[in-house]
Amino acid sequence: MLTCVGTAVGLGAAAALMRLMRALLFGISPLDPVTFTAVPVALVAAAAPASYLPARRTAAVDPVEALRAE
Repeated sequence: MLTCVGTAVGLGAAAALMRLMRALLFGISPLDPVTFTAVPVALVAAAAPASYLPARRTAAVDPVEALRAE
């Protein structure tokens, strides 16, 4: 959920700041649809397993056993 919110905010900020970046972009348009699609997809593809795998491992631990270890 946090990744999706961050991606949406980032896309909005990138679209808002495109006028400042126009001078730095060579060979692509400021609102290049391939870039605005590929970057969020890559970010979500990296964040999903990075979030899911530790959460799955943590969910497998018995809470009582975890509290006893403390």
